[in-house]
Amino acid sequence: MVDIYNRAKKLHIETNVKRVVYLIETRHEKDVNALETVRCLFAGKTKDFITAVDEKNIILVKEIKPGETSEEMDKTANMILDMLNTEAMTRAHIAYGTVVNDIKEVSRSYKEAKMALDVGKIFYSNKNVVAYSNLGIGRLIYQLPLPLCRMFIKEIFEGKSPDEFDDETLTTINKFFENNLNVSETSRQLYIHRNTLVYRLDKLQKSTGLDLRVFEDAITFKIALMVVKYMKYMESLDY
Repeated sequence: MVDIYNRAKKLHIETNVKRVVYLIETRHEKDVNALETVRCLFAGKTKDFITAVDEKNIILVKEIKPGETSEEMDKTANMILDMLNTEAMTRAHIAYGTVVNDIKEVSRSYKEAKMALDVGKIFYSNKNVVAYSNLGIGRLIYQLPLPLCRMFIKEIFEGKSPDEFDDETLTTINKFFENNLNVSETSRQLYIHRNTLVYRLDKLQKSTGLDLRVFEDAITFKIALMVVKYMKYMESLDY
């Protein structure tokens, strides 16, 4: 802790300033162009710091002005994405932690950004920018031990796994959730008759014991799908 403050003093870095850590992961290893693009983007801002963590990850420690909102932090992340796409021809994922008030807490914001990057890959793969503060239930599931997850799935589905359902059933389930359990709107978007959707939901209820039209059952099913995603991701890292 003493070293942090001594080094900051020598380098004329203010210690009690609001900062947030952005973690930028590029698709390709040893992407020198990406690092240079990010450095050029913030070249005029002497209070922001950019460095490479490893061959695929870049850190931006950015000073936050008083009153700067999460929307503005999102804008910064999207600006970096656009620059990487156009200047460095690089696709990337960006995650950022929460705002910290002191230099000693910067490491916490980095750890949050790292978790947000991992959680984003599992549950929000369609998003290129993920904020730690918006991870929701995904953050809880990410911190569960795998044996507990396996036990949960076994208890809910009695040995079956929700990812064993056919594509039609999974599409129906996901669309039903997207439309807040609204039968009419879901059937309209799936271009099927309302009765066909009701038949599919009844069939699902018979095989799982869960009626997705009931809020509590829908929550259980949604969490189960997320838990299975998490288990698959963690198991893929082991191979």
